[in-house]
Amino acid sequence: MSTVRVAGTGLTPFGNVPERTGRDLFAEASIAAFDDSGVPREDVEAVFYGNFMGELAEHQGHQGPLMAEAAGVQAPATRYESACASSGAAVRDAVFRIRNGDADVVLVGGAERMTNLGTAGATEALAIAADDLWEVRAGMTFPGAYALMAQAYFAEYGGEREDLAHVAVKNHENALPNEKAQYQSAITVEDVLEAPPVSAPIGLYDSCPISDGAAALVLTSEAYAEEHDLDAPVAITGTGQGGDRMALHDREHLARSPAAREAGEEAYADAGVDASDVDLAEVHDCFTIAEVLAIEALDLERIGEGISAARDGRTTADGETPVNLSGGLKAKGHPVGATGASQIAEIATLLTGDHPNDGYVEDATIGVAHNAGGTVASATVHVLEVIA
Repeated sequence: MSTVRVAGTGLTPFGNVPERTGRDLFAEASIAAFDDSGVPREDVEAVFYGNFMGELAEHQGHQGPLMAEAAGVQAPATRYESACASSGAAVRDAVFRIRNGDADVVLVGGAERMTNLGTAGATEALAIAADDLWEVRAGMTFPGAYALMAQAYFAEYGGEREDLAHVAVKNHENALPNEKAQYQSAITVEDVLEAPPVSAPIGLYDSCPISDGAAALVLTSEAYAEEHDLDAPVAITGTGQGGDRMALHDREHLARSPAAREAGEEAYADAGVDASDVDLAEVHDCFTIAEVLAIEALDLERIGEGISAARDGRTTADGETPVNLSGGLKAKGHPVGATGASQIAEIATLLTGDHPNDGYVEDATIGVAHNAGGTVASATVHVLEVIA
């Protein structure tokens, strides 16, 4: 079984660029990934592409071959859709393809064009990642769904809005030096608490933005990397995927993320590590409560204690286990089809010392990326290690 190396990473800035198309964004990210890797396009044997709302935002299906063309690649191409975990799922299958010896080079990533829909249109498009029959038709949106999860957490384990505010403040602080981040601006706890409410206890600054952007990775087998003398010291050594019931009312727990726990346990076992080995993490913080649920599901914090992690400095940049040094979805942005691949790109560059926040993790060798779909009805987790 081949070890999967991250040979190159590419990201567009995340932000509000409604005039740019998905193919334009993915082309930019792919160019950067190829330039970073030194791998020629003609060596790519497959393209795996994550995208969620292309039919709604761009009236465009069948995006796999379209994005391969945009990247300048002639290879079989497949689009993956798993809501906000779309490119996380794409990366997982790319890992399997290389491990199984079916390919030596895969281009994998994702993109999303969202801001051209406007706030109402994007909210409606995102809502189809929930159960249409029992949730969407009742008027529930994702801020409302995560508000219910936050309320359930507070009722079961304690905590308050101020604890969530510290998550937002931390991630905005982390995004300040990240030129790819949508929000490079500091906020205070008071800013979060005084911001307009969205769905109690979720406020404006507890929520990630609507974003446009793309991410691309060039993944190779270890044999290919060695044969071509690539500078690729980071490998994806663990992959996991979990699932849960779609509608919140059908779930056993609202204050936990079983899908993320299942994915994390599988990824840790696959890599031969456990949570205590993890030096840093990028987790799916579409709302501040989502980061709390994620770090508990990944065993980075004990159940019921994740709520205090940012406030007490355990997950800050200079904390024991920094979380979302990129700024996370909260501040870096969340172009949903690109997010999973972008998290892996951020971890890889943090581990190699090519990230503006790498000074906080100079001795780090293991990172974990957690990507979730919907209200975490689907989740992928990947372990990355320096193995040069």
